[in-house]
Amino acid sequence: MTAVLVLFAVGIALVAIEVIVPGGLLGLVGGLCLVAGVATSFHQFGATGGMIATGVALFIGAVTIYLEFVILPKTALAKKFTMAATVTGRTQPELAERDAVVGREGVALTRLAPSGMVEVAGARYEAFCQSGLAEAGARVKVLELDNFRLIVTQIKETL
Repeated sequence: MTAVLVLFAVGIALVAIEVIVPGGLLGLVGGLCLVAGVATSFHQFGATGGMIATGVALFIGAVTIYLEFVILPKTALAKKFTMAATVTGRTQPELAERDAVVGREGVALTRLAPSGMVEVAGARYEAFCQSGLAEAGARVKVLELDNFRLIVTQIKETL
């Protein structure tokens, strides 16, 4: 009887800690302790004792799941550990609208050798310079829009 109670107590404690400390390992070990407690109960007390232990283990599992997914998210503790802000940053510049950029002039923000960044109508875009190399600050004209970048050519200054 003592072994069953110890296994159940350790299982309940580990599952309860798993609710606060996520990761899965403590919950897995706690669940295994509950299963070991059920198996020990079947071995020591026969079918009736094993079925009672199984019912208790299932009840503990159901209560734990209910607490973790229904009650805990509404508590102040969960709100303290939950991220409420959203990330609005982007790793890539906005995609260009064909009608808004094709035929317009812009400025090379970085060296286009042949790819780099350009500014057209106040927005930054990734670009490919069809005429080869264009230095930063060079005036460029948008010829076409590829899948994710502008196709540009350097505007040659005439004297």
